[in-house]
Amino acid sequence: MADFTTKSVTKSAERKLSLPIDTVANFLALVQDVIENNPWGCTSYTSNNQTVAGVVRGSEHYSGKIVYENAEAKTVGQISVRAPTSAAFSTNVSTIVATSAINTAMGGTPSHDSSEDSFSCALKCHNSNGEIFTVTFRRDSVVVSGYEADSIVAGIETWADTVALLA
Repeated sequence: MADFTTKSVTKSAERKLSLPIDTVANFLALVQDVIENNPWGCTSYTSNNQTVAGVVRGSEHYSGKIVYENAEAKTVGQISVRAPTSAAFSTNVSTIVATSAINTAMGGTPSHDSSEDSFSCALKCHNSNGEIFTVTFRRDSVVVSGYEADSIVAGIETWADTVALLA
């Protein structure tokens, strides 16, 4: 019987943040800065006869919860919210909080507990050596995955050391 032969060795590395990124606005600014300024020197490439930028936004999600408290400040209910974009998340939270039928059914006053928020955005990146890898920003970590060359994660780590949000 034939054996599998290793074709490549892909790696993954994670940096846990000492403090979670405090707001979705700061998170979005960080991601947008990477896309616009390309601090890792990623290069564009051609795929299916289309030019693809060196850094492109991939999958993302935003989640959190609405907590309902009664007059005695006791939690009487909660609703979890998950959305594919920050704009959809914001709209969902404000819509749920403002819906009196839900508030009445829950028997309490709603509030968005932002301390429970989670956000994630994966960036697809193309290194000048031809490798395509992913950098996933989360509220509490940054994960580099699918790379082979150690120089890729070394460059990202050097950059991350200069970004206060990623301490």
